[in-house]
Amino acid sequence: MSNLLVNTRDQRFLIYEQIGIEKLFGFEKYADYSSDVVDMVLKEAEKMAVEVIAPTLDVGDKEGATFKDGIAHAPSCFHAPYKTFCDSGWICASKGPDVGGQNMPKLLNTACWELFAAAHMAFTMYGTLTTGAAGLIEEYGTEEQKNKYMYKMYTGEWAGTMCLTEPNAGSDVGALRTTAKRLPDGTYSITGTKCFISSGDHDLTENIIHPVLARVEGDPPGTKGISIFIVPKYRVNDDGSLGESNDVVTGNLEHKMGIRASATATLNFGENGNCIGELLGEEKAGMKIMFKMMNEARLDVGSQGESIASAAYEHAVEYAKERVQGRPPMAAKDAEPTVIINHPSVRRNLMWMKAYLEGIRAINYLTSYCIDMVEASDSEEDRKRYQGYIELFTPVCKAFSSDKGVEICCKAMDVYGGYGFCEEYPVEQYLRDCKITQIYEGTNQIQSLDLVGRKLGQNKGTNFMNLMADIVVTMDEADGIDELKESVSKLREAHEAIGEIPGVFVEFASAGNPIVMLQNAEPFLALMGDLMSGWLLIQGAAIALKKLETLYAEAGADTEEKQKKLAGENADVAFYRGKVATARFFATEILPTVKSRCAVIKKGETTAFDVNDESFAC
Repeated sequence: MSNLLVNTRDQRFLIYEQIGIEKLFGFEKYADYSSDVVDMVLKEAEKMAVEVIAPTLDVGDKEGATFKDGIAHAPSCFHAPYKTFCDSGWICASKGPDVGGQNMPKLLNTACWELFAAAHMAFTMYGTLTTGAAGLIEEYGTEEQKNKYMYKMYTGEWAGTMCLTEPNAGSDVGALRTTAKRLPDGTYSITGTKCFISSGDHDLTENIIHPVLARVEGDPPGTKGISIFIVPKYRVNDDGSLGESNDVVTGNLEHKMGIRASATATLNFGENGNCIGELLGEEKAGMKIMFKMMNEARLDVGSQGESIASAAYEHAVEYAKERVQGRPPMAAKDAEPTVIINHPSVRRNLMWMKAYLEGIRAINYLTSYCIDMVEASDSEEDRKRYQGYIELFTPVCKAFSSDKGVEICCKAMDVYGGYGFCEEYPVEQYLRDCKITQIYEGTNQIQSLDLVGRKLGQNKGTNFMNLMADIVVTMDEADGIDELKESVSKLREAHEAIGEIPGVFVEFASAGNPIVMLQNAEPFLALMGDLMSGWLLIQGAAIALKKLETLYAEAGADTEEKQKKLAGENADVAFYRGKVATARFFATEILPTVKSRCAVIKKGETTAFDVNDESFAC
């Protein structure tokens, strides 16, 4: 039975059958894990998502985070679930036992947090930011700082944030104005304002620890002069108890389109000249340190977009199976009305949603597995290869997953028709909540520029070439399967077309026309997402067909009629047939568009850039 959040069967297919998490168990780092442990963890995560977090979705959104008399409050319905969530160890599950964690593989952790975010994304944001902030202190902090802040953050007793954005310094972080002045005791006086700070102030925890980017007086402008500081909401005494307020004042909480239960704050540091921060790492190393958390957050945001899309899709499927409207196609005028899943247009939209959802889930899970391999492998060559994939895949995970997540939510709303636009059903909230994933942690435009401007050429293009070679391996293996021959041919055509584009970008840039690359950054990232989705879907279909061959033989289902009947009786058969259908649909509907979209880029058209500013609104 569906939990209406995530298809756990597809999760397990990716984890066990396509990616192969058991390969990690052979490494010392993950030696304590086994298939039984993974199954147990996934079951507990599903229970947490369904029974503890999901009930907060509607009421938490309606109440929202509030700000009254200078005090910020998380929704009241969050308090008990948040304590349950923290007591269960989810805040630091992926961290080592030495800091209270379970050393959970990133692949497994991603699957668990997919369930949590699908249940209520705004709720999970309080935890993910705390984990990220504590992780910075774990890697770059002194032993004193770890003892002072990190352990209480990993238990969830204290929370954390990420303070980068300022009113005049959004994507251009180097333009920040927050300053740090050295004090005689080695600490720093922090002065400035940060805005759009997720979980910036709330009452779920007694203290909030802010990693704050600031420029030490006299340091150079731009990102090279930025340092990072630990700034607690309340100072911490030598015995670990809370001291006085640290002059971190909340100006307001934003009133937002979505994630209303997340306390998005404007924070004023040092309004009274009494805000004290501790340097994290070395001076002028702020961006290097913060990028660790930012890159992790970008992968998390991609997963968030996919998670919400998953919940929207699962609800849309259930609604389509129950909503009776109109006669069946080609039926007589006096025929009984049918459920809308039998209408071709609805069915096609559901298949489109399923295809992209399973594609972006596969991309995110594969990237998580790459992180595990970098952490665990004893081969320097393998670690280098997987690290290259992480660098290349990260902007695709963040931008492609969130872009398609919003589109899936839109199509899910269409399944409901007018009801979907109303608060009676959760799909309107899913759409509102999902939209922010395209914007925060670096807009998707920024991600696409990162991809074409930095990641394609990284390691002299080796990362991109390795990916293209891996896709060739899959195509060569699947080409021998009759049911996939046509799909593979479409993938080959897309693969060849995309393979030419990096060289096209270089040619235009060398000819003094870099605008072609810059204005086509987003289209290219979308092309990469489609290529990777098609690759992983076809790879999955090849696995599914082998499993079906065995299941059909065991059941004596030697005709299409018998096989289709078996799918109605056997959940595994139905699932595997769905994997094959999804890959073939994607190859037929999506992959053929890749070549024509690449042709547009190759043409080098720059009209949008050449037209007068005045022509956009005359």
